[in-house]
Amino acid sequence: MKTLEQLKQAHHQQKTTRNDVTLRIHRALSWLERAEKSDDADGRFIFLWIAFNAAYANETGEQRVSDGEQYNQFLWRLLERDNEKQIEQIIWQEYTNAIRVLLDNPYVFQPYWNHHNHIPGYENWQTSFNKAKQAAQLALMNKDTAKVINIVFNRLYTLRNQIVHGGATWNSSVNRDQLRDANKILGKIIPVIIDILINSVEQDWGKACYPVINP
Repeated sequence: MKTLEQLKQAHHQQKTTRNDVTLRIHRALSWLERAEKSDDADGRFIFLWIAFNAAYANETGEQRVSDGEQYNQFLWRLLERDNEKQIEQIIWQEYTNAIRVLLDNPYVFQPYWNHHNHIPGYENWQTSFNKAKQAAQLALMNKDTAKVINIVFNRLYTLRNQIVHGGATWNSSVNRDQLRDANKILGKIIPVIIDILINSVEQDWGKACYPVINP
């Protein structure tokens, strides 16, 4: 995995006419740098997620596309272009540590919260929770990286919603475990995502959100 400085240098040496891609990389690097300077878990997670968002989000115009659909499509494309299998290595190396623990945590499983919010149809959230863990374990056995990373990022997205939408207290004692594991995972995957983008700069990654417009 490349360091922040190595990524910045590689980005600086790029030569491409695809400004949307370079804008994504530039923004993602800036938020990754801010995340690495953060001295608290909440701030680090938020900055890492913004770096991820800067990398994947597209301007879709009138056609509404959910965040989940966008980032899942983005992750699939990354895996196709990850010639060095960096993401796969992270998944296998971290599965028995941060990833397994994250998947065992019901507080980042959205159906759990849907049940506690009395939304009909989620009474059997525990069954769904166990099936999701089994699916991840089966995907791991079959070396289905795409399936594992999809499940992991769905959990991370629930944590993102909790924090960004004010559903958690800063520096709270009740969500330290999931933040710790989320930061371990994102802290390793975000630099790899940026590295793959740098190496795939001639690909069309879509129109970046809120492009820079000169007055």
